[in-house]
Amino acid sequence: MSEFIEFQDVKKIYKMGEVEIPALAGVSFTIQRGEFVVIAGASGAGKSTILNILGGMDTCTSGNIFVDGAEVSRMNARELCDYRRLDIGFVFQFYNLVQNLTAKENVELATQICKNPLDIDATIEAVGLRERKNNFPAQLSGGEQQRVAIARALAKNPKLLLCDEPTGALDYKTGKAILKLLQDTCRQNQMTVVVITHNLALAPMGDKVIRVKSGLIDSITVNEHPQPVESIEW
Repeated sequence: MSEFIEFQDVKKIYKMGEVEIPALAGVSFTIQRGEFVVIAGASGAGKSTILNILGGMDTCTSGNIFVDGAEVSRMNARELCDYRRLDIGFVFQFYNLVQNLTAKENVELATQICKNPLDIDATIEAVGLRERKNNFPAQLSGGEQQRVAIARALAKNPKLLLCDEPTGALDYKTGKAILKLLQDTCRQNQMTVVVITHNLALAPMGDKVIRVKSGLIDSITVNEHPQPVESIEW
């Protein structure tokens, strides 16, 4: 396994007028290619800031960030746009689907902005929505909408799949099904998956668990034998 992602002493300071608010106070970690990583911490700990910087949606104040050999921390706005477009798949808590497009059209939209997209119908089938692909988001349950969001992210064939509280708006049973889908995707496609959560009970499912507290890394745990989602209760 190669070092696919490196965070080196990454700091992020937000300025609100004269006040400086440190969101990250010097964060360092590595992620291997094909790992399923859980970044856990309380609200305000800095985990979403890490995800946003890793996904090129925000920039760090100082430090170095490498993804697959590219130095993301030195990219300009145009380069970050290409990085988000070509290399990153995003899954958000509230789906962010286009309401007047069908499930298939939502997935199709994402494939139009990348270089080597996957087959749309096959991707929709892989997330269990073959019978629902012509439905609009309002005709789908929360779990189905999140599956569309995952299919949309996967269809881009990204190097890295970033998931921000992907089960936060879902009930327990549906949330488990979504996490299983993400874990299976990581294993079957050798895709690097990073899941942000405040739920520490999910820690056993990760190959690596990075706990964040007050803008710093509290601990990094490597699970030699990650548990399947089905066996985890919370």
